[in-house]
Amino acid sequence: MHPIHVSVFLCNAFSNMVLACLLEPLRVVRDQTGADIRWNILTDGDRTVISSSGLSVSPEMPMVDAPEPDLVIIIGGDAFRDTKGMTAARSLGQLMRGATVIAADTGAWVLARGGFLNARNATLHWQLLEEFAEKFPEVEVLPDRHVQDGRFWTCGSAAAAFDLMLQFIRDQFGASVAFDAGAMFLHDNARRHGASYPDQALSQALSPKLKRVIVLMSEALETTQSVLALAEQAHISERSLRRLFWAELQTTPGRYYLLLRLARARELLRYSDLSLDQIALRCGFASSTTLTRSLRKNFVSDPLQDRRENL
Repeated sequence: MHPIHVSVFLCNAFSNMVLACLLEPLRVVRDQTGADIRWNILTDGDRTVISSSGLSVSPEMPMVDAPEPDLVIIIGGDAFRDTKGMTAARSLGQLMRGATVIAADTGAWVLARGGFLNARNATLHWQLLEEFAEKFPEVEVLPDRHVQDGRFWTCGSAAAAFDLMLQFIRDQFGASVAFDAGAMFLHDNARRHGASYPDQALSQALSPKLKRVIVLMSEALETTQSVLALAEQAHISERSLRRLFWAELQTTPGRYYLLLRLARARELLRYSDLSLDQIALRCGFASSTTLTRSLRKNFVSDPLQDRRENL
């Protein structure tokens, strides 16, 4: 996987919630998989902007100095009707050239004002759909949660932004990585029997049987079970279980189980004082050597680096 550079463009009165819903899933993918994902913060007019809740954010650099991005995230704000947005639209044209573009909240308004959405499908915050359609008749406005038209993705609320980002991650990294990124934020605190992924909190896109198997896996990270044993507990055949994982997560049960154990190991490496041998045993590995070898095989970055840096 090649590096992904992200430029996050914030407009005045942007929503902190929308920003978090778009950026935090990428952060999880970076931390969990070792993917080379980097981002910089840019702002309208290269000046400090104030979020809708009053937080000040300054740009890391002028837009003209920003490195060429693979992904541009535009988060509009409550001041979207301000004609000064024309400046933003013009400066965005160069930044967006060739990049995938995600416009959230009122970000579609900024794009439409610059003519970037002409003859394209788009959406934005549900309260503004009618006004947007009247203002920009050359844009095909859809009431969907998020819309993709070529390299342009648009969405409205924070919840829709979160769904959109998970879809982007799914396209770039696969369904299992997207599932893990979503589960990091969607599970509740009522962990039954120590489960990392309570079945009531898993994505509704997954079948009940698959949710059940993943809960079983998360409850047995230390004493691992065979795929056959998991299938029997879920009351399906092993062959059906394998088909289920491939159909819904595009991976095998064994591979997904391994990634759950490695994710737990990485968490313990970062945030606990347990020795490597102790972590290995808690995550179902015979020794620290086996664990280290598996971590280095499955992650681009050295998963032991964080621990060494904190010593």
